Amino acid sequence: MDTARGLALQILEEIFDQEAYSNIVLNQHLTKTSLSPADKGLVTELVYGTVARKITLEWYLAHYIADRDKLDSWVYYLLMTSLYQIFYLDKIPDHAVVNAAVDLAKARHKNSGADKLVNAVLRRFLREERPNPAQIKRVNKRYAVQYSLPVWLVKKLIDQFGEERAVAIMASLYVRNKASIRLTDPNQLERIKAETGADQSLLSPVGLTKPSGHFAGTADFAKGLVTIQDETSQLVAPTLNLQGQEQVLDACAAPGGKTVHIASYLTTGQVTALDLYDHKLDLITENAERLGVTDRVKLLKLDASQVHRYFPKDHFDKILVDAPCSGIGLMRRKPDLKYRKEAGDFMALQTIQLEILASVCQTLRVGGIMTYSTCTIVAEENQQVIAAFLASHPNFEQVPLSHEQESIVSEGCLVITPEQFGTDGFFIAQLCRRY
Repeated sequence: MDTARGLALQILEEIFDQEAYSNIVLNQHLTKTSLSPADKGLVTELVYGTVARKITLEWYLAHYIADRDKLDSWVYYLLMTSLYQIFYLDKIPDHAVVNAAVDLAKARHKNSGADKLVNAVLRRFLREERPNPAQIKRVNKRYAVQYSLPVWLVKKLIDQFGEERAVAIMASLYVRNKASIRLTDPNQLERIKAETGADQSLLSPVGLTKPSGHFAGTADFAKGLVTIQDETSQLVAPTLNLQGQEQVLDACAAPGGKTVHIASYLTTGQVTALDLYDHKLDLITENAERLGVTDRVKLLKLDASQVHRYFPKDHFDKILVDAPCSGIGLMRRKPDLKYRKEAGDFMALQTIQLEILASVCQTLRVGGIMTYSTCTIVAEENQQVIAAFLASHPNFEQVPLSHEQESIVSEGCLVITPEQFGTDGFFIAQLCRRY
């Protein structure tokens, strides 16, 4: 198990059998292993790739395995990750994939016959004509297999965005995620852009992107001149139109990327950042210290739905509710998300989102603005939340947002889907208290 494929198999078992989060368990294992950087890269590719293509790989295997329940789970996962390599990794010869899988099966369980089964299934797959998902007649099922999404989520995307755009969204989930940073000093943009070979973000005036890269290892990161933040997240703080002296609430703040962005606009003002957990508040502290804004950040351990019980009325000038959500907009970076959700989750989350808005809005002064954002692209958590809030709070009105990229503006909100600019999916809306 001290090989890249062996470690990848171990991690996949934890993800599929123990419901571990792929990004967390992968990082834990890569930190402890003595594998070379190249092998660590292979582990990452095998884990994320196999998880991302899980439904597709299971569909193919169903044509070669009569009853998966009769197999040990690790054998099934070994076959899945082997098929992933055969299908999607062009640099690894097919025979090398088969031989490595057989060797791993032998090492894992001698004399069990697993190695012979793995060898037989993979060689049959290479020898015979492969089944074609394009021939699946039911549209939602076909897309579910082609793009490895649950059928209900395929239907949701098509219902909301139409078939053409939904397919573009689904396909975009397999375009590698960009590395992106926000500059804390715009005057340094041209220098850092030149030194890193990065591109100017098409969405954020202080954002730089690269197809891949490790910005966190740079001197500029250590000095607090740049911070890791997706381009879409960088659009949130500017909507608050901060002048410097405001009292701001960041109601759902961890890990603090938007908190420190807000703080960067403040002079005599302060941003109060809330979270329920100490370890998450610690992340905000780390962020604030590295970027040198601790004097403008106040931390408080508090449930955002209880804000009205803690703070008086008319206390805040501006409020950000970066609400707890399904995270469907993050599927490219966190592929296991799509298997953990169910259609009913969206309405349950909407209830929580509305509870938070109903609480924090009571502490906003007349004329104050409140920005609502999520990293999901589902209407139940976005447009429907805003509509429901306004229906029950006649003293608020929507503030139309704009952006030079007109394609992300919809009904006064910023609605960014992953295929448009290769970013996370994101939603931003703004409300103003009239009286």
